[in-house]
Amino acid sequence: MIDSILTRKTIRKYKAASVDDQLLNRLLTAAARTQTMGNLQLYSVVVTRDEELKHRLSPAHFGQPMVVEAPVVLTVCADFNRTSQWCRNRKTEPGYDNFLSFINAASDALLFTQTFCNLAEDEGLGICYLGTTVYQPQAVVDILQLPSLVMPIATLTVGWPDETPAQSDRLPLASFVHAETYHDYAPSDIDTYYAPKEALPENQHFVAVNHKETLAQVFAEIRYTKRDNEALSQAFLETLRRQGFLG
Repeated sequence: MIDSILTRKTIRKYKAASVDDQLLNRLLTAAARTQTMGNLQLYSVVVTRDEELKHRLSPAHFGQPMVVEAPVVLTVCADFNRTSQWCRNRKTEPGYDNFLSFINAASDALLFTQTFCNLAEDEGLGICYLGTTVYQPQAVVDILQLPSLVMPIATLTVGWPDETPAQSDRLPLASFVHAETYHDYAPSDIDTYYAPKEALPENQHFVAVNHKETLAQVFAEIRYTKRDNEALSQAFLETLRRQGFLG
């Protein structure tokens, strides 16, 4: 599996061929063997194949075409609803309507998501992880009819690849591994770790078309701005409140 991870690519274009239920269920079952807090499996997965539902979900992901075009869309949710229902049906009152419980369930959901991705790609399927799930979570909650204590965390588009994209770059090991304790970064470290990324022709083009001087400016001033991050944070917190995780 190491070789398949080292050569993995994000797939955004898919063949028309379907992903059959038997294969999908086998992968979902195997992914459930991943690590989980207290062996509670604090996640649920909503499988969307219906064309109308995919079109309704698309705006929540800023209209990215693969949401509609992929045979399968998986929305992985942090779920303390099921565990709470279990408690109430077994003569005890749960206390999971709080932020720590959300963090625990979100961690479970992301562990499940990553394990599923590795297994699916090992079967030859293509995957695209949509970080946009946490940008407009209330829309996803409403469309998928998620009850209290269920929060969307990650979305995957899944299908058979119909493209062979270039592999995206990664920072070197030394940039993110710290021996014994965390060692903060000197300007020289930043130069060493980020220079290869900044020198890539596609990134230099990215800077040019956005009329900026550096790649960091594109990310901080255009793609992920302070204003947008603060507004989206407030929207996310409001959805957490509505879903019962903030009291």
